[in-house]
Amino acid sequence: MASLLKFANTLDCFSKKTGSWLSWLTLAMVLVGAFNAIARSLSKVLGVNLASNALIEAQWYLFSLVFLLGTAYVLQQNEHVRVDVFYGRRSPRTKAWINLAGTLLFTIPFCCAMLYLCWPSVKASWQVWEQSPDPSGLPRYPIKSFVLVAFILLSLQAISEIIRNVAILRGWVSEPDAHVEAG
Repeated sequence: MASLLKFANTLDCFSKKTGSWLSWLTLAMVLVGAFNAIARSLSKVLGVNLASNALIEAQWYLFSLVFLLGTAYVLQQNEHVRVDVFYGRRSPRTKAWINLAGTLLFTIPFCCAMLYLCWPSVKASWQVWEQSPDPSGLPRYPIKSFVLVAFILLSLQAISEIIRNVAILRGWVSEPDAHVEAG
């Protein structure tokens, strides 16, 4: 079991590092968005177009990356949406059962379904090197690939959650929100 706990810790660490990296990506998104807003306003005043489709799409791509890649981090940080009316007052063991059931019945099947359903679209996008239909727009195939990456990352974090909750149910750790320590 120690090797599984170590594996869960590795997955958690990766999700945390991804979350840290995404904070910088969020800053970039805000800066690009601010530039786009200022450029549109200045364009009206100066009579010169300072905005570009590439920067507008870059803002959307950055938002998409933050949203998609942040799901595993949010799950790892236990900040996902939950009905706390039913969950909040439960014992750690009951919470572990709820988390385990939710992960096995909803998260993992959802991730598998999304990977299966998204793969043809991503594959087709790469086959034709899909581009934005807007003048000077960005390529679409790389950003579509991140849909797959996001569900792979979420699946990996869900595996960590399964290990953590089984460890709680087996009595190896006592808190549902505690970091599982190997050893």
